[in-house]
Amino acid sequence: MMLPAALLQVIPQTIPQGVDYVRILPELILSAFGILVMVLDPLVDEEKSQKLLGFIALGGTVAGLLATWYMAQSPGLAFSNMVKVDGFSVFFHFLVIAIAAVVILSSFEYMAVQRIRAGEYYALILFGVVGMALMSSAVELVLIFIALEISSISTYILTGYRRNEASSSESSLKYFLLGSFATAFFLYGVAMMFGATGSTNIAIISQKLQAGPVQLLVYVAMALMFVGLGFKVAAAPFHIWTPDVYEGAPAPIVGFMSTAPKAAAFAVLLRVVFTINAPGRFWLIWMAAALSMTLGNVGALVQTNVKRLLAYSSIAHAGYLLVAFAMTTSDNSVAGISAAMFYTASYAAMNVGAFAVVSHFANAGERYVTLEDYEGLGRTSPLLAATLTIFLLSLIGIPMTGGFFAKFYVFSAAVKANLIWLTIIGVVNSAVGAYYYLRIIVVMYMRESRKEVPVTPVPFGLGLALAVSVVATLYLGILPDRVLRYAQQSAQEVLPQLPASSVANTAQTQPPAALPGR
Repeated sequence: MMLPAALLQVIPQTIPQGVDYVRILPELILSAFGILVMVLDPLVDEEKSQKLLGFIALGGTVAGLLATWYMAQSPGLAFSNMVKVDGFSVFFHFLVIAIAAVVILSSFEYMAVQRIRAGEYYALILFGVVGMALMSSAVELVLIFIALEISSISTYILTGYRRNEASSSESSLKYFLLGSFATAFFLYGVAMMFGATGSTNIAIISQKLQAGPVQLLVYVAMALMFVGLGFKVAAAPFHIWTPDVYEGAPAPIVGFMSTAPKAAAFAVLLRVVFTINAPGRFWLIWMAAALSMTLGNVGALVQTNVKRLLAYSSIAHAGYLLVAFAMTTSDNSVAGISAAMFYTASYAAMNVGAFAVVSHFANAGERYVTLEDYEGLGRTSPLLAATLTIFLLSLIGIPMTGGFFAKFYVFSAAVKANLIWLTIIGVVNSAVGAYYYLRIIVVMYMRESRKEVPVTPVPFGLGLALAVSVVATLYLGILPDRVLRYAQQSAQEVLPQLPASSVANTAQTQPPAALPGR
């Protein structure tokens, strides 16, 4: 039986469109669950909404992880070559959605204790993750900008979610104003890159820059885009906002915004730096890495507020991670990309866990967040203190934890790339950082409590979140090979290999990507 000619014209168009939607399936599912939470919020009693809407949001993240696995079976380009599904984007999809799941689990108790209505909170987390996931798979600069805005708007609001606290409103306003400036820098850089190359597609820009002499406008564009992304990852000298914003924001959200948006921004930076093979990046990244490590660690030394201390720690870790971006040859680039991916995953596990402990211990109004409050915690709550100790040891880089191999891979890649001075600066800063992390451990185990701080039992949701974080931290420290091998395979896909004319064809024939741990 012959099919009508009109139907024959529709069929070949329908199939690729269906594949296109599969390649953004996690984003679609997360958006649907976020909308569902918003619709149900006014219909549910306020007391019941705390956990009901939280469980729906948690279900959304689990569905998002399953959708990521399904998406990984259909690698390739989508939506006119604006989205690319490969091992690299699957890795960061899995990472940011898993972070959101742990944060939601740790927020159940926090929302009840702080007496904050839950609906918008969980929906904003899901919407923020939509932008972060899209950032990791976008290969078109304008789409990256849109995804960056989706992520940023959600975190701006979440930062000020403790509405009765002046410090929370202040941090939200400060984050919004400075973040808007940073986004403007990034957008100006995109416009200048378009002016220099005639395209905003990363693969085409890479080919244009390799084909002929590089214009001065390209260097200016790269510098402006780095300013925008440097703000998002809290790299010096664009880090000024970090301590104040982290101090005022809700503790679970600090754990979220210090890991998930950073992971997404680093994913974009990896594509911009290595796929475009950005000219003149070496000294820009070298200086930012050195400054971030030094200023972050020095600033943390004098802090007595644990949230501010971890904020400066976050700046320092952004510096360690940027060391991996300073690779200049294709041989070293694979090692640099895979080391950065592994570091991002390790840092996410230990930092989300650390802030989950802080959010539980802070109690109503986040009254107990100073080092003095943690005195004697090893005796009053041994399990909570031991859990925080594991995360702090990982942040130092002690063997048997993910933090050790994260720093080891970054510094070994830097040594192989002959970045000796940058490696020395990193190692010295790691030694400096050990002081303020060990200071918290000393306070918990070797000081007598001078005031009574109530320590409530750890609820099931928070306990599960802490267990996941501890297992991930130890797994990456004891059995890192599988994740590292996956990162190395994915790194090959980030580097420019083929001309733009054949990118679409080869992307359709790539072997199916696998999730870490498959």
